[in-house]
Amino acid sequence: MAPLTTPISSANYPTAPGPDAVPPSRTRSDGGGLAVRLRTGFGLLGPRHPRHTLPVDQLDALSLPIGDDGVVVGVTPQGQPAVLGVNRPTPYDVLLIGGLWTAQVLALRAAATGARVAVETGRAQHWSQIVQAVGGGQSGMTVHDVGRVPPLGASAGNPVLVVRDCGMRPPRGRVVSAPWQSVLTLLPYLSPVAPRLMRQARLTGVQRVSPDEAAEVGRVIGLPRTEYEPLPTLADGMTLWCTDGDRQYVMTQPTDAEIGLLGMARRMD
Repeated sequence: MAPLTTPISSANYPTAPGPDAVPPSRTRSDGGGLAVRLRTGFGLLGPRHPRHTLPVDQLDALSLPIGDDGVVVGVTPQGQPAVLGVNRPTPYDVLLIGGLWTAQVLALRAAATGARVAVETGRAQHWSQIVQAVGGGQSGMTVHDVGRVPPLGASAGNPVLVVRDCGMRPPRGRVVSAPWQSVLTLLPYLSPVAPRLMRQARLTGVQRVSPDEAAEVGRVIGLPRTEYEPLPTLADGMTLWCTDGDRQYVMTQPTDAEIGLLGMARRMD
């Protein structure tokens, strides 16, 4: 899904042979061609298979279930997985106007991808069970009082997700988004600071809100009426994710382990 994914990385592409590699034309004519090929690792003998080809008129039927690495936030109405890449080399701010349940599912799944999760909250008791399940310390999930998150030392090998669960008027955080350190801010409902946070966020998720709040979200983000009017009727676990160029409804479906830990999806905390 376009707003929730980053470009697929190009890994394991073949590289050009080194300066000691012997061109195929020389290995065929040299008396010791086979020995040279085995020594240089170029042109090794192996099974020969016909090339895999596809007629042009059949390209539209080709479908590859490939997505970027990240957090699976749910499924689209078409049944495709929606992936949010939170481990990024550039600063990334996410705003979720919704329930604590969805924020906790995202935190659990981010930790499962190898990211450290730091939760800034004034209700630590709501996160204690999750911390026990994930494990605390530098390699798991930690909980901090509002305004007391220390420097986290994020890096490519040690990415961090900061979850700000600081109520309707979250103060400006001491720890902000940075390379390999994304920030997810949770707002239960719209508040006077919501427009500023929506404008700053690279990605905004909106769950069920009142009709007046839906109209305000549409005004700030620039949604057409057909996209913001359904917001008051969204089911529990359904989120409209928005970027500057795309929107997508996504249903977060909990796993059995998440149900055992957090219960079923709910909008109200």
